[in-house]
Amino acid sequence: MSSAEPGSSRQRPMAHVARELLKKELVTLMKAQDESCGFSVGLEDDSDFFTWRVVFEGPAESLYEGGIFTAILKFPSDFPNNPPEMRFETEMWHPNIYPDGRVCISILHPPGTDRFNDQETADERWRPILGVHSILISVMSMLVDPNVDSPANIDAAVNMKNDYEGWKKKVRQLTRKSVEG
Repeated sequence: MSSAEPGSSRQRPMAHVARELLKKELVTLMKAQDESCGFSVGLEDDSDFFTWRVVFEGPAESLYEGGIFTAILKFPSDFPNNPPEMRFETEMWHPNIYPDGRVCISILHPPGTDRFNDQETADERWRPILGVHSILISVMSMLVDPNVDSPANIDAAVNMKNDYEGWKKKVRQLTRKSVEG
């Protein structure tokens, strides 16, 4: 087993640091939760601080207003050096959410630059100084203001660009479905 593999002696201390940091962030976010923040957080399994369940309320004055959207946030063992991954469990129709629910926004991309994406600067990508709250606020902002220039869901982006009224109708249908079950 190489020392970089999960479970190796080198990974265990980093995972411990990550777990303690995530515990602290979770407690802080849970204490700060109120009606106006637009999301709530908790653990998917009480014994696993690396997998969080996030419930977003659709942002006011957006097509998602009135909806309840559930996502899973999975943190790597080397958090905060690398960002978590987020996947919506609720069906979404959004240019920056892959059809399988994975969220594609700069803050969830690994630190550094991407030579294949000159639209995204290193400052927009994940940095260890950022916290979970920053991610959640970025996702709320993404729901209000999709980036069609760098889409994860090409079909949703094309739909939004070419048939905005049709796109809005589909988003509103899914928003209703999110609360109807």
